[in-house]
Amino acid sequence: MTSVILPPSTIGIIGGGQLGRMMAISAKQMGYKVAVLEPATLSPLAQIADAEINAPYDDQAALHQLLSISDVVTYEFENINSDVIQACESVGYIPQGHRPLALTQHRYIEKTAINNCGFKTAPFEKVNNFSQLKEAVKKIGYPSILKTVTGGYDGKGQWTLKSELDLQHVQSVVENQTCILEGFVPFTKEISVIVTRGTNKQVETFPVVENVHHNHILHLSIVPAKIEPHLIKKAEIIAATLIEKLDFIGTLAIEIFVIENDLIINELAPRPHNSGHYTIDGCNVSQFEQHIRAICGLPLIEPKLIQPTIMVNLLGQHVEYTLNSWIQPEFSDAKLHLYGKEEMRVNRKVGHITFMNESEEKLEETVNQFLINFPK
Repeated sequence: MTSVILPPSTIGIIGGGQLGRMMAISAKQMGYKVAVLEPATLSPLAQIADAEINAPYDDQAALHQLLSISDVVTYEFENINSDVIQACESVGYIPQGHRPLALTQHRYIEKTAINNCGFKTAPFEKVNNFSQLKEAVKKIGYPSILKTVTGGYDGKGQWTLKSELDLQHVQSVVENQTCILEGFVPFTKEISVIVTRGTNKQVETFPVVENVHHNHILHLSIVPAKIEPHLIKKAEIIAATLIEKLDFIGTLAIEIFVIENDLIINELAPRPHNSGHYTIDGCNVSQFEQHIRAICGLPLIEPKLIQPTIMVNLLGQHVEYTLNSWIQPEFSDAKLHLYGKEEMRVNRKVGHITFMNESEEKLEETVNQFLINFPK
């Protein structure tokens, strides 16, 4: 029988960043209490949590403490030791379990699992040393992308190889850690789909998002995505099928490359995702509320787009400009979200602003106007 966790039960969250904060906001609106495990004090989530435990994510005693004060526990990011979570599954209720972490935090295992589910990825080879890298390049060719199998995000932990000359630059990388070599995908657009599966096995997908990146960091999320309707339908089917075949619970974000009439899966994230932040204002249910519903055994809501939406990601260098622009009449309808981070470092994700309009043309005009003097 599926466990139904009702308010005012306590939801424990491993990780105190902005994703956890937005999960907690949804949870508290529904009447739940929230506890957080996070090494840093006064994290974005801790600022609104009912209980705060400060310890490393792999601290067994701290995890047991979180489980002891929580009726259900989830996580806000995937770089948590899956073995530690597996060891804790008998101590408390973690409906997602360790499997999504083990699968998505290792690029070779992740891509193999995607292929085993019947879906396409870029061609890839595991690389454990320099001689294996040279063999992998013979199979995959140039250009190709070398990535560490674990860690790395927003362009970190990856190197583009365009010729044999580039191999010498990454020799020390492959001799010191396991990597994966991926074929370069000449995509025309990148899209993502957020899909949620409850403990009751109900599955719901959010509208497909078109993503624009600057320097490997998400810049814009555009909904509806400007791709052919049959590709939107195909992406939705991929998302629903994949989460069921992988037997995941909770939220799964799927990043996908569009190549003419084909879709190639890039990577997975077993949690709410930056490209799904538009759902807070643009949909009838946010990705965060849906995630809370999923892990608590509540019925999921069928997501619907209220009106065309564009989300602009805000990095540290963007906040001053955004605040000065937001108070101007032409942008005052936009919805501003700041994450409670004290340090506004360059290229640090600190918030987002969401624009909506019934007219896609007017929406684009407003966002383009907002971005004219947007800091780099």
